[in-house]
This record gives sequence, structure tokens and C-alpha cells, in this order.
Amino acid sequence: MSAEISGVELGRELSTAVVAFHEAVGARLGVRAVDQRALAYIGKRGSLSAGELAREIGLTPGAVTGMVDRLERAGLVHREPDPFDRRRVVISVAEGGSRAFAEAFAGLGSAMNDLVAGYEPAEQRVIADYLTRTIEVLRAQARRLLEEEAAGA
Repeated sequence: MSAEISGVELGRELSTAVVAFHEAVGARLGVRAVDQRALAYIGKRGSLSAGELAREIGLTPGAVTGMVDRLERAGLVHREPDPFDRRRVVISVAEGGSRAFAEAFAGLGSAMNDLVAGYEPAEQRVIADYLTRTIEVLRAQARRLLEEEAAGA
């Protein structure tokens, strides 16, 4: 790599590698990348309705229904009646869903821990700052693209 690092090229390579990783996870679990995002959100948030999930991840309720169907077929989530409102259905991570998701990411977690361990604490703080800011940039750019698409740009 040259002494000058191109932010554009580095960002493109990072993005491509992340997408390729999620495609591989998806092939292993039998779901798409957006399904993985929903599964991670449900796992973090807990049980929620399809409408709540749609709002949180920026999809239509119809798209969420298809996504939940795929996740359910893969054994990663299940639907059950809302204990507080029997007209609604809530989506929860299935017992084996968390384990399968964790297993798919275990190698990455271990490899990233090994990578970070090779740096001094001060360097680790810089890396953490860079990655945190990168995540913020990616989220902001995703929102921008979605807003432009919604506006018909």
C-alpha cells in the first residue's frame, strides 16, 4: 500500500469486504443480508411487531413480512401472539437462531480480536475511533441514499 491512503478506495474495499462477508453468512444461514440486519436488531431489542421492525430498519410492512417468512423458514425467528394484544403478532429470535447467528460470526470475532491485539493500546483507541466514525459515515450515507430514492432523486 502506498504512503498515501485513498479514503475513497479504502472505503470501497471495506464496503465490498463487508458485503461479501454478509453474503457468506447469508449462504450459511439461508437468508439475505437485510434479514441478518433484522435478526441482529430483534436479538438486541427483543420481541417486537412486524410494524415496529419495519419502522426500525426502514422497510415496508410487506417487505418485512417476506423477510420474517425467510427468517422463520431458516429457524432463526418465530412468531407468537402478543401477550398484551392478541390481534398482533410479535417476532422473537428462535432458541437456535441466536446460536446459529453467533456461530456464523464467531470466526470473525476471534480474527478481529487477534488483529486488534497486535496493536498498542493507544493505536487501539485510534482504530476504535476510526471504526466508530466509519460506522457513522456509512449509516449517514445509507440514510442519504434512501431519502434521495424516496424523494425520487
